[in-house]
Amino acid sequence: MIEVENIHKSFDDAHILKGITTTFDTGKTNLIIGQSGSGKTVFLKCLLGLFEPTEGKICYDGQNFSELSSQEQRALKEDMGMVFQGSALFDGLTVAGNVMFPLEMFTKLSKSEMEDRVNIVLNRVNLVDAHHKYPSEISGGMQKRVAIARAIVMNPQYLFCDEPNSGLDPRTAIVIDNLIKEITEEYNITTVINTHDMNSVMEIGEKILFLKDGLKEWEGTKHEIFKTDNEAVTNFVYSSELFKKVRQMYIEERN
Repeated sequence: MIEVENIHKSFDDAHILKGITTTFDTGKTNLIIGQSGSGKTVFLKCLLGLFEPTEGKICYDGQNFSELSSQEQRALKEDMGMVFQGSALFDGLTVAGNVMFPLEMFTKLSKSEMEDRVNIVLNRVNLVDAHHKYPSEISGGMQKRVAIARAIVMNPQYLFCDEPNSGLDPRTAIVIDNLIKEITEEYNITTVINTHDMNSVMEIGEKILFLKDGLKEWEGTKHEIFKTDNEAVTNFVYSSELFKKVRQMYIEERN
């Protein structure tokens, strides 16, 4: 579990995050949504330990990050997996090489132990025969699965995903959403996903945090978001006619 208490973040005179308090549960897919400029990216970087909050605290399973020594902070960061927007694979490395990279950087495993671990996670994301291919030789959806395999290869306790469906067609995006949810449950990871994809909200939004102007405007589940009367949320989520119809159908079914 990640517990966030009264987080503020400022850059010079720009006050980006304005007192966010929330929790992200283990074994669940926790989504952060909001318009551009709402503070989602800054908030995610605070959770990753890349930005130090100006005020407030972030606790990882009871550990207050700001109170840890630099060595303890480094060890905690090694328990974090990250799926970057656009996958961020190394073009000069094969699929297996990309997935093995964190193991080579941060562990003392033998070559055979690393290869075994790479095989396990590539099999888990359904990439059995792609080990020797390069990123340019596989599809965008396959690249995203490689990025997920790399993110979980060190058995992280926390998984962060930044726009994991960016650039994917709707069908492939659903596959990636379901894969992230399955891995979250199987590995009992605390997963936090930064997204603007409302399909993701509807598919896997077990906990949704809606940010507006650096504030926590609303939080709830994918079911509760259909029922909220919060105008900022409804304007954001139901900006298209399709989602307006989906909400109306949901309300009618509940009645």
